[in-house]
Amino acid sequence: MTRAAPVDGPATSSIIWRGAGVLGLTAVAVAHLAALRDWGARADYLDAGMVAFAAAAAAAAALLGLRATRADWVGAGAVAAAAAAAYLLSRVVGWPGASADVGRWSSPDGTLALAADLLAFAVVATALSRPSAAPPRTPAVPRSGEPGRSRLPARPPRSDAVSRRVATAVAGLTWALGALTVASALLPAQRDRLRVLAPVIPVPASATATAAAASLGVLLLYLAGGLRRRKRRAWRIAVVVVVVVAASHMAKGLDVEEAAISLGVLGLLVAARREFYAEGDPTTRWLGVRRFAQLLVLDVTLGMLLLQAYDQRVLGHPSVGDRLRHVLLGLVGISGPLRFRSDRAEDVVIATLLGFGLLTALVTAYFVLRPAEPPGRLGPVDEGRLRELLARHGRRDSLGYFALRRDKSVVWSPTGKAAICYRVVHGVLLASGDPIGDPEAWPGAVGEMLELARRHAWVPAVVGCSELGATVYGRHGLHAYELGDEAVVSVPQFTLEGRAMRCVRQAVARVERAGYAARVRRVGELGPNELTELVAAARAWRGGGVERGFSMALSRLGDPADADCVVVTAHRDGALRGLLHFVPWGPDGLSLDLMRRDRSAENGLNELLIVAMIAAAPDLGVTRLSLNFAAFRAALARGERIGAGPVSRLWRMVLVFASRWWQIETLYRFNAKFCPDWTPRYLSFPATRDLPRIALAGLEAEAFLVRPRTLGRLLGTSAGAAEVQVADEREPARR
Repeated sequence: MTRAAPVDGPATSSIIWRGAGVLGLTAVAVAHLAALRDWGARADYLDAGMVAFAAAAAAAAALLGLRATRADWVGAGAVAAAAAAAYLLSRVVGWPGASADVGRWSSPDGTLALAADLLAFAVVATALSRPSAAPPRTPAVPRSGEPGRSRLPARPPRSDAVSRRVATAVAGLTWALGALTVASALLPAQRDRLRVLAPVIPVPASATATAAAASLGVLLLYLAGGLRRRKRRAWRIAVVVVVVVAASHMAKGLDVEEAAISLGVLGLLVAARREFYAEGDPTTRWLGVRRFAQLLVLDVTLGMLLLQAYDQRVLGHPSVGDRLRHVLLGLVGISGPLRFRSDRAEDVVIATLLGFGLLTALVTAYFVLRPAEPPGRLGPVDEGRLRELLARHGRRDSLGYFALRRDKSVVWSPTGKAAICYRVVHGVLLASGDPIGDPEAWPGAVGEMLELARRHAWVPAVVGCSELGATVYGRHGLHAYELGDEAVVSVPQFTLEGRAMRCVRQAVARVERAGYAARVRRVGELGPNELTELVAAARAWRGGGVERGFSMALSRLGDPADADCVVVTAHRDGALRGLLHFVPWGPDGLSLDLMRRDRSAENGLNELLIVAMIAAAPDLGVTRLSLNFAAFRAALARGERIGAGPVSRLWRMVLVFASRWWQIETLYRFNAKFCPDWTPRYLSFPATRDLPRIALAGLEAEAFLVRPRTLGRLLGTSAGAAEVQVADEREPARR
């Protein structure tokens, strides 16, 4: 007769975890039996309880060695937890007939038994957390270029809102434990407890435990951020760190209270393990630089606080400069100018500062030396498939062609008939425009995008989608907010006649009298020398030092794959003075991508270029032109109407004030000159609380928030990746 395999037991296939559990429970049994040396000195029921705990621990160890089912592991944890709780109650409250034990932390036998109980519980809790912590296994999201490989994965056991709240609560408690651990390590230990601990743990080892507790407390402060975002890797590290923190609290000064709190947090981490399922984010070496700066500031601050806590043990009256020099030298393991009255104080300060320095070095080295994992790029295969979808369905969205930016990743619907291009910025999955492809397949693409965001605990957001796109996203739980309007000019209906077009008509006539002429051509018609000239001119005429654009810009000019794009150039006396770049919008439309001109050129040059494009549009088979995007156009229009309410006028005043830095009102006024049709564009987002984070991600994606290029090149990151390749130009005034 064969024995059934313990399929439901945690880590049952690992002999290491089973052995650790057996050893831990054996230590519990031995420690409680050793405490019976003074048999009869206490109440009979207490002696019987000690025997019962020893017997239960031995039985649990035997079951783990023989079967190790999940029930066996849970029972083992219950035995260890009950034994530890009984001991703590005897020292804090007291059992009937044993009031003398209250506050008697100096008993070596009791301390040994408690340490064995805590160690066994830590082993059981860690083992229980291993097998079922991940969410239910589901088919993977199709990779780029592999449509239809799987069906939409199942949702996590809890709703996303509940999961987020649980993860946030556990992260907050972990952060609190980290702060408590750091504070406990910085404060001098209690002398009476140190005397009890001295026969068991030497003074240097106790100082090392203090340093370990302080360093791991800082690490918990950082891990709390990953736990808040439900990262699986952060949870695994946090479980191990909390176990070590509990042990270090006992070793550094017999801090039973802090150790008990640590075990409580450990229990919460284990209980909420299903909520931490998210995979890691793509990272660059920038994260290592940021972590180094943050940890260095925190190390110096905590080091100064540590010296202040041990101020009574410092010889003399050192200045602030001496203290700071002592901290900075201590971070690299060099003895500083301060001297202490006791060896323990000196050992604790030296070990703690060195622990802070080692933690900073290890964390920085981990992120800087590991291979960079930048967000995925749009490969040739995916780009080719997207172009096929745009050829069939590109007429639906004027922003569709901008999905071909090569700094985006793509997620496909299960059928491969629709796709969404996105970029991940600060934990936000940022898409732009409507899904590409057949609208009937849009829900599948949206579902895959949201599932991808769920797996990584990213915040999904879509910038610049149409009303139809916002409706589809809304059916999947995303809210919509109107960002502004896109100006669309109907070529057959456009005319320069009439009073409404007087300003445009006069501007064009004035520029033409000044000797300017415009030419309209496809990019494929331009020679390499002229393309090089256009790229150089566009780069020189850029207003700022950074190329801007993401959601409504292509980020290149003159690429052979973009031969159908249209370039409008303005010349005076044979010299290039301005240019516009349009991308295809289906077979009969163009969408403005780039608008640049020489700063010394006549005012009205942009009007000349647009009018020339409209005049040449029939020969190119173009009936629609999408011009600039006017953010918050409706709010500006409402606020300037007669009879507008105070809220509308106030909102307009805010927008006009913001226009000093961003071209909000300027673009609206420029677009309105051409009497366009206004098409609203929306922001889709999951919840209002996510808007600040989405706004920050959007500003960085559009390059309104940038990182220093010099440091970016040094680190090999993409901080300066906006530079032109064949031509990588985005127009700061566009959209």
